[in-house]
Amino acid sequence: MLDSVYSHPVQSPNLIRRINDNRPSLRKSEAKVADFVLSNTNEVITMRIVDLASRAMVSEPTVIRFCRALGFDGFQSFKLSLARQLGSGSVYTQFAVDDSDTVEDLRNKVFDTTVGSLLTVKDELDPEVLQRAIDTISSARRVEFYGFGASGSVAADAQHKFFRLQLSTAAYTDPHIQHMSAISLGNGDVIVAISQSGQTRALLESVRLAREAGATVIGLTPENTPLSKASSISITVNIEEDLRAATPVSSRIAHLVVIDVLATGVALHRKPLLNEHLKRLEKSQKALRAPDNS
Repeated sequence: MLDSVYSHPVQSPNLIRRINDNRPSLRKSEAKVADFVLSNTNEVITMRIVDLASRAMVSEPTVIRFCRALGFDGFQSFKLSLARQLGSGSVYTQFAVDDSDTVEDLRNKVFDTTVGSLLTVKDELDPEVLQRAIDTISSARRVEFYGFGASGSVAADAQHKFFRLQLSTAAYTDPHIQHMSAISLGNGDVIVAISQSGQTRALLESVRLAREAGATVIGLTPENTPLSKASSISITVNIEEDLRAATPVSSRIAHLVVIDVLATGVALHRKPLLNEHLKRLEKSQKALRAPDNS
């Protein structure tokens, strides 16, 4: 029946990701519609419901059930949302490298995938959560950034950005030092824990120790992961990474951009305190550069 009650996890504002997230809980026939839409997004926005049903080899009521499972009242509203998604350019898909790809193909695939993933993350970031994180960091006594692997490089970059804003900062990528530092923190201190998986045991242990010591933990991690649940403030960064060697690590770039958002927010928050400091900082940096003799 068309008015059946669905329990699918309709959550992401990004329609492509929403289809992927809901696909495991769809009925088999509805999953066929999902697969066709994901493979033929540009075609679907010009189709009638009868066309989509025919191409996906399902009935028209199945198409309507698929749309309702995603939170739409029918095919037209679904198609309108898909068209808007395509128009904004925020269609995120992982790519596959082929042996016959030219350098131009690689350029397009890497850039298109990265830009698409960033737009997807942007759509899913909660402004209220970001504001809480910015306010918390702005008033922190000390801010420490924790991460391993690619997330470790993000932590180091973050430490550099926030250090410029006259905050007491540190970045640790060694689990033993993280643990030692975490237990020395207290009320007013903040940890920013960065993880693409949200499941790294050593990082979770550092977070546990920091919270027991009284620190606030801000997590940059996928939703519904152990890290997101252990964090005081969880900033959702959902990217399903293909770990094969010939694919870009978009999660690292997304984390860097989220750090930029937080740093810019903190800079605005602390602007009255920073004007003279940033002028002195710029002057000191110029003194380190080679003279321009052109």
